Amino acid sequence: MTAPVATTYRVGMASWALLTVLQLAWHAWLFPPQLMPLWLVLLITVLPLLLPLLALPDVRRALLWVGILSLFYFSHGVAEGWSSSSERWLALCEIILTLVLIGTLGAGVKRKPKT
Repeated sequence: MTAPVATTYRVGMASWALLTVLQLAWHAWLFPPQLMPLWLVLLITVLPLLLPLLALPDVRRALLWVGILSLFYFSHGVAEGWSSSSERWLALCEIILTLVLIGTLGAGVKRKPKT
């Protein structure tokens, strides 16, 4: 693995970890759910981010899974940012983290050399 690819993967892993921490902080601490049990909200928001840990020996595959899942979190961030002014800053953080995560997937792709 070359140095730029390793750095890209580290950025992706950091974004993944921060997105997980953001979900925990957002739903369990800063804005706890009012209409649903906390355990159910955390199950819906955090568990999908933990599932790619099963593919972790292959970092590229784990990041691909998280990248696909992050589309849900991107949509959630856009919807929350649009509808709730008090949670807008959290939604913006969620959007930025998902874009960084998706960007690392694009940056880490092996490209064919130009001929």
